[in-house]
Amino acid sequence: MTSSASEQQRRQHAASFGAAAQEYRRGRPSYPRQAVDWLVPASATTVADLGAGTGKFTELLVAAGFDVIAVEPSEAMREQLTEVVPAAAVHDGTAENIPLADASVDAIVMAQAWHWVDPALGIPEIARVLRPGGTLGLIWNIRDSDEPWVAELDEILHHHSRQDLDTAPSLAAPFAHVERAEFRWVHTMGRQSLFDMIASRSYVIVLPDAERADLLRNVAELLDSHPDLADHDEIKLPYVTRCTRAVRA
Repeated sequence: MTSSASEQQRRQHAASFGAAAQEYRRGRPSYPRQAVDWLVPASATTVADLGAGTGKFTELLVAAGFDVIAVEPSEAMREQLTEVVPAAAVHDGTAENIPLADASVDAIVMAQAWHWVDPALGIPEIARVLRPGGTLGLIWNIRDSDEPWVAELDEILHHHSRQDLDTAPSLAAPFAHVERAEFRWVHTMGRQSLFDMIASRSYVIVLPDAERADLLRNVAELLDSHPDLADHDEIKLPYVTRCTRAVRA
């Protein structure tokens, strides 16, 4: 695939989430509270959540007592976010075009979103909005494929498409003191929530209808046949939450 075709595909995937906003809200997991504590300094007052989606991380920031500004480009996702996290100020925008004043926030976070950013544009824009000494925090939930049934699930999903994430990205100046951490935890969910989680993946949203139906059918067969899952009302899905934080010089 050429670089231009790859970029076109990336943009298509990035723009796809509005079509599955409700599934995203129902199926995507939250994040461990210790990750919030690690990413955002307790001394911060105002925090911007970029690519906030339906507010999975936003609501944790509000619960931690921060004044939160959520920025999200998808109208459908913003509608879910506003309903679920009414305490957050919600704006249309992207990491490359943040609708906030210079040096106006103490910390910026991006949950499950940095891989959609053009760093050449996003890094200087984020630096513009952050106060000197402010923190940039990036976070991803990654399914833990050390669990055998999760490895089988990933094989099914990646047979149809694959999204390789760089969950330890390098960050250019003016960001420094880059640190990383991992948190392991288990998300308990129902069967339908698992299907919603899968349906909210960008690479699944953009599949042709027949191929998406085939994928979901294969997942159903896994749930019905695997000894760790069959006849279970609750599914325990293990995650590794990977975090990066850096300081604006």
